[in-house]
Amino acid sequence: MGLRRRRSTPPEGDATPVADAAAADARARKPLTAARAKRMIGIGKAVAPLLAPYALAAAGVARERWDAYRAARLGVEPGELAAYAGPGGALHARLSRIAAALDQLESGDERRTDAAHRFAIDTRPRLADLAVAVRAAEQMPGPRRRTAYRSIGAELDRIEITLLQHLGVRA
Repeated sequence: MGLRRRRSTPPEGDATPVADAAAADARARKPLTAARAKRMIGIGKAVAPLLAPYALAAAGVARERWDAYRAARLGVEPGELAAYAGPGGALHARLSRIAAALDQLESGDERRTDAAHRFAIDTRPRLADLAVAVRAAEQMPGPRRRTAYRSIGAELDRIEITLLQHLGVRA
């Protein structure tokens, strides 16, 4: 006659999923002891030098993608992104794109009227004034800056619509 050992847990047919989950959860939440902390630090010292190059490469790729995304939103090349940083960066980018379009309008076909050339000549000082206004608004408190940016954006919208009309694009 053999001696049987008593089980501390019920047989598998009697176990409930809730009891199994509670037991697994209790095992997973072991208190942090000095020995466990030393072991984790030792593992970290061994693994960190192996993973550091991969982490740096991943950070570089993430930064490159973020810069490409921001540059695409502003409509500029990623190399030019630093020139359009700050709160007024988007408006400065719009101003430079409009100035480039005015250059194309002036150097364009002879089919364009004198009104288009006059518009380009008359608009350049206005763009310079708007650029100064954007730089001045960058120093304003938040609510005033947002109000100034909205009015500058509305003025740029009007200029862009007129520019498109002179370029022959109907909006």
